[in-house]
Amino acid sequence: MSEEIEIDLDDLERRMEGAMAALKGEFGSLRTGRAASSMLDPIMVEAYGQKTPINQIGTVNVPEPRMLTVNIWDKSLVGPAEKAIRESGLGINPQLNGTIIMLPIPELNEERRTELSRVAAKYAENARIAIRNVRHHGMETLKKAKADGMSEDDHKIWHDEVQALTDKFIKQVDEALAHKQEEIMQV
Repeated sequence: MSEEIEIDLDDLERRMEGAMAALKGEFGSLRTGRAASSMLDPIMVEAYGQKTPINQIGTVNVPEPRMLTVNIWDKSLVGPAEKAIRESGLGINPQLNGTIIMLPIPELNEERRTELSRVAAKYAENARIAIRNVRHHGMETLKKAKADGMSEDDHKIWHDEVQALTDKFIKQVDEALAHKQEEIMQV
């Protein structure tokens, strides 16, 4: 077996892990009715002349299952942070208490839960597509190696390894989706 292909297999695995990491990040931004500090990760605040993640201008805490708080370090950024939260599309109404922004997380209605479940399924499908694209790249590399003289047996072994890797990551996507949809649909 060619060592070049083995290194490529490691690269394929890293790229598939990247697709899973991206999926977990997207899932983290979906609101489930329970407070999670990751809900605020995509929120960017206009601070010091540039867009800054909210967790870099204050401390995000989860004091209760349905409450988030953001303790803004610089008092001049409380207004821009509140505005960014309101405009984020999360459906959260911020309440100010000095430099602390309190974010009560409202219950999700059935329609919104179904919509979020569909969004999660779309994110999962995008991750599956990314994983299959990585698989396709690996198979193309194998095809070239076979044309360059790789034996049929070695080709079959590497083909099966690439497929097993793909199957492993597709299964992880499916499990993550099932877990996220269950979390979303919990009342």
